[in-house]
Amino acid sequence: MGKEFIKEEKIRFQHCDYAGIVFYPRYFVMLNDLVEDWFAEELGFPFEKMHPFSGVPTVNINIDFVKPARLGDRIFKTLANVEVGGKSLKYQFKFTLDDHVLLKGHATLVFIHKDQETGQLKSAPWPEHIKTKLIEWV
Repeated sequence: MGKEFIKEEKIRFQHCDYAGIVFYPRYFVMLNDLVEDWFAEELGFPFEKMHPFSGVPTVNINIDFVKPARLGDRIFKTLANVEVGGKSLKYQFKFTLDDHVLLKGHATLVFIHKDQETGQLKSAPWPEHIKTKLIEWV
């Protein structure tokens, strides 16, 4: 399967709806937090150094919601199976609780960089120091 990046998260009141289960848009925030942590901790390219001159917006995401998480649960978020392209990457993710899958899916990020002449952000090849680290995840 290759390398996995795993983070634990406690489900807090802020994540939940009136029924006490995670409100599905909160999962997108949790997933973005996972990606941000992965870039900082594993790739050495934290968002605070990346922005405002570049970024990695999500251009495609597919999620299957399998089972709800509830207030107080401690879930594990996993990022794995990275495929690196010239300007993008695709990864798989899953969130689990007690070996039960809560959600799973895949997403695509594209690297963007500010054009020196126009000041516009547009897709660009991965910087070599990042691409080298990304390849370790393939």
